[in-house]
Amino acid sequence: MSFRKEQKIKLSRSEFLNLKESLMSRGMDFLYTPRVIKSIYFDTKNLNLFHDSEEGVLPRKKIRIRSYNNERKQHKEIKISSIEGRYKISELFSEHENLNRHFFDKNYGVISPSLEVSYTREYFSFNKLRITFDSNIRYINMRSIVPIEGYDSECVVEIKTSANSSDDFIKRIIDIPNSRFSKYSRGIIKTYALYD
Repeated sequence: MSFRKEQKIKLSRSEFLNLKESLMSRGMDFLYTPRVIKSIYFDTKNLNLFHDSEEGVLPRKKIRIRSYNNERKQHKEIKISSIEGRYKISELFSEHENLNRHFFDKNYGVISPSLEVSYTREYFSFNKLRITFDSNIRYINMRSIVPIEGYDSECVVEIKTSANSSDDFIKRIIDIPNSRFSKYSRGIIKTYALYD
């Protein structure tokens, strides 16, 4: 397992495009071809994983099935936030397993699909940073009888570096305040009519 430091910057569409243009002019390079990512998140009946995320509980998890560019191949990913840092466990997920549609998690018990999130991701490298630009974010409530969709008017830039980098390493390169941007939390709030 490798821990990493990660910061997110929440931006309007115009700010998002301006930042990308600015970093490209300073030497930011493409890493991969852009991809459409689809994630199906799992949670308990009472949305305990969502509530732990909102309250900042440590340790906590996000559990999802992820696919790229509508390919049949899927990955089960568990993102863990702990006192030591953040890390991700990923494994191939078979079509056969997908028929089950629920899991048992040792910390949370029975979990089932709660939210689908899809978006376009662009991948870049800049000064030892891995930078992704996410836009066109769409959410679908997977527990409502009639699917409830929501679209995000904002975009997010995620910046990752190794855990042994200094705390201000990212700030020295990109001096924009970071902000919380959990697609899972935003999608639950938008499509489950929470906090109205």
